[in-house]
Amino acid sequence: MNGETNGMTTKELAFCDLEREIAATRRVLERVPEEHFDWKPHEKSMSFGRLAMHVATNLQWFLMTLEGDGLDMASPPSMPMEATSSRELLATFEQNATACRAALTNIDEGALVQTWTLRQGAQVLYTAPRVVVLRVWCLNHLIHHRGQLCVYLRLLNLPVPAVYFNSTDEPEWKFE
Repeated sequence: MNGETNGMTTKELAFCDLEREIAATRRVLERVPEEHFDWKPHEKSMSFGRLAMHVATNLQWFLMTLEGDGLDMASPPSMPMEATSSRELLATFEQNATACRAALTNIDEGALVQTWTLRQGAQVLYTAPRVVVLRVWCLNHLIHHRGQLCVYLRLLNLPVPAVYFNSTDEPEWKFE
């Protein structure tokens, strides 16, 4: 692109891949088997069900970042921590994805560059433009934990869906 944006807005440039990441994440969450929700690859690891719910609720953090100027970890929002069923897991993800799409559609360009702050009571932990928080602490965070879910699937010898183009279990190249 050589510095050119081809007429794309900041929002379009920053989130042109959001729908693709939502679709890839849904494919991974659909593979998480209820019978393995309690499984952990290591004593320090999250259980499969807890990690899957963390991924399903990650878009709720995206939404909170879009809708507010910051977050105080002294009184964090209540979120489900453990998946009780595959149905609940996918419904949570879909609800959060729908809300994120709507909030991102409605936010104006100026709000994306405004400062967003993470606090622990009076202590400021992190401050950055909202668009940076959305990319690094929300979307990239989702992608990171989705990758962990794929490793869990592989360790249990379960098929790993194509996330970026193909996988050993889905070798056909897909360009979505």
